[in-house]
Amino acid sequence: QVQLVESGGGLVQPGGSLRLSCAASGFTFSTALMMWYRQRPGKERELVAQMSSAGGLTRYADSVKGRFTISRDNVKNTVYLQMNSLKPEDTAVYYCARGRWGLPDYWGLGTQVTVSS
Repeated sequence: QVQLVESGGGLVQPGGSLRLSCAASGFTFSTALMMWYRQRPGKERELVAQMSSAGGLTRYADSVKGRFTISRDNVKNTVYLQMNSLKPEDTAVYYCARGRWGLPDYWGLGTQVTVSS
């Protein structure tokens, strides 16, 4: 069955960096659209970044452009989210998702990112 397992979250100071990982299994990763979402306290879940199967097409939320970078390793079946210049408003649970027809169809359980001094 499809499994998505996020890791790499934690507590970081404003201006710091974190790299999230999402290990995928149970499907042909190399052909899948992969996505990162987040849910901030009191807010709806929102798309942060997505990457096409071969990595040629990416999309970012305006709020993270220039600070976050999505990447993938189709040999390791892993998608990453490098987060730099973190702000307190980036505090959220971050979720990895597989995309199908542009929409998420499977989710990981999420990893907490807290940006605070």
